[in-house]
Amino acid sequence: MTITRLVKLPPTVKAFTLKDEDGNYNIYINRNIARGCALRAYRHELEHILAGDLDGPPAASVGVLEGVRHHE
Repeated sequence: MTITRLVKLPPTVKAFTLKDEDGNYNIYINRNIARGCALRAYRHELEHILAGDLDGPPAASVGVLEGVRHHE
């Protein structure tokens, strides 16, 4: 299951996803960004879920994971 929440985040953070103890994916979207930007951020987070980026061993760092995702 995917749960999406609009929350207050720092201006530099558009969105992030966490997997909870029940196996649900929780997508947190910055409520202070424009609708179009929020939709792109949502799709980006879904790509991480579909690629299995949150499954298995933890990534070395968010920066490494994002680098791999953006250069495929």
